[in-house]
Amino acid sequence: MAVSKSKIAVGFIVAGSLTVFFGVVLVFVGPMIIDDQIAKNVEINPSNDLTYTMWKDIPVPFFMSVYFWNVLNPEEILKGEKPMLEQRGPYVYSEKRWKDNITFHANHTVSYQEYRQYFFERDMSVGNESDIVTIPNMMVLGAAVMMEKMPFPIRVMVSASFKAFKEGAFLTKPIGELMWGYDSKLVDFLNKYFPGMLPSSGKFGLFAEFNNSNTGLFTVNTGVDDIRKVHKVDSWNGLREVNYWGTDQCNMINGTAGQMWPPFMTTESTLPFWSPDSCRSMELVYQRPGVVGGVPVFRFVSPTTLFANGSDYPPNEGFCPCRQSGLLNVSRCRNNSPMFISQPHFFNADPGLLDTVMGLSPNEDDHGLFIDIHPETGVPMNVSVRLQLNLLIKKVSGITETGKISEVVMPMIWFGESGYIDGPILKTFHTNLVVLPAIMEYTQYIFIGLGLLTILGAAMLLTLDKRQKKSLVEKQQEGEKANGSKHTPRDNDRQMEKYVLHNTEM
Repeated sequence: MAVSKSKIAVGFIVAGSLTVFFGVVLVFVGPMIIDDQIAKNVEINPSNDLTYTMWKDIPVPFFMSVYFWNVLNPEEILKGEKPMLEQRGPYVYSEKRWKDNITFHANHTVSYQEYRQYFFERDMSVGNESDIVTIPNMMVLGAAVMMEKMPFPIRVMVSASFKAFKEGAFLTKPIGELMWGYDSKLVDFLNKYFPGMLPSSGKFGLFAEFNNSNTGLFTVNTGVDDIRKVHKVDSWNGLREVNYWGTDQCNMINGTAGQMWPPFMTTESTLPFWSPDSCRSMELVYQRPGVVGGVPVFRFVSPTTLFANGSDYPPNEGFCPCRQSGLLNVSRCRNNSPMFISQPHFFNADPGLLDTVMGLSPNEDDHGLFIDIHPETGVPMNVSVRLQLNLLIKKVSGITETGKISEVVMPMIWFGESGYIDGPILKTFHTNLVVLPAIMEYTQYIFIGLGLLTILGAAMLLTLDKRQKKSLVEKQQEGEKANGSKHTPRDNDRQMEKYVLHNTEM
């Protein structure tokens, strides 16, 4: 027995209403399902294959590009003239990072040590590690500033020691030796008779203590109990604050370890992280949205206040004694050596610094610091962290090696560490955390659209059915009038029954 058109229409209306209801429910429930899935995927948990592997072994290309400031006029500098510098580089090193001694704790934290290892990449570099450059001799010029307030006879003895070991104000050596260490009788002497004075017990090099070493014992939150705390540092080397700086705020260990951040970021979010190399916490701020490999990202950059002095930015007063804005005095955590960190080419620094040396030309594209991060997961997609190492040099009475050097913060090297997610990892990341959530989002609207179309079609079917019934009755009435017969309400009912019976048998 066939079903009437009206019953079919009613059935479609019910089905359409249920479809719309399901779609509307997905609009409200879908985002919660997606967020819950993201939270489970980004917590530090060995069962999360993708994000745990990225956290543990960092299986993405990571490089360190090093640029040396080659001194072109060392003799003139000793006579008090302005330093003339030439940028040499990049000398590129692929960087392998991995975490070891991983220990999970009952309070939802995990401890680990992260190791670093560097490998020279000739094809990506401008030359070989055998290239020769001239830079300030930290052992002489740095020590001279450190000895400035010592009694004059001691300064004279120090100068005599430099002469005995044939150490001058500037070094001219191969890139590889300056990076990873060189033989020095003075270094051997100091390590033997004054152990602990130098940061390294072996050869002296700018990055000697970085290669095949770790950045300290980190303890971070796993996010299992609260995803908002995932990756945040609980302690570093057992400390929750350091004692390098002048205020409690500056000594605080804030943020993450600088590799991942808590998920669900907004444009109001910031990226705080603890940097052992800089001996302080730093914080990046939102700049603009973007896309990396099809993945939507937020770009975070360093604020102009990052290395501002206390006069320009009072919260930084604790990092003083300060010089011009743009310089961070790290002497307190670098064996009192007069070292300063800045952004390359004194980018975002006091413009007056560019007048103290020749050869610098800062710009944001080449010298700015940025992190492109997927805001929903807190996973960085593209990273470029750039810093410059500078040495305060000046004439020091009694140490003749300093000649008539004018007081200046001298750039020595700058380096950029960069990494990006690419290849199969990017494809998996894009599929799991971009495509699938998008499909779920589109599905809810598809359900709503199909439901509304079904209801509309059913309504049209009912309207058409009613019109056909009315038309049939009207034709019957006209026929009866033409034959002179009377038409009663009872006749209308009978005619309607005939129409329904006719449509049922069709």
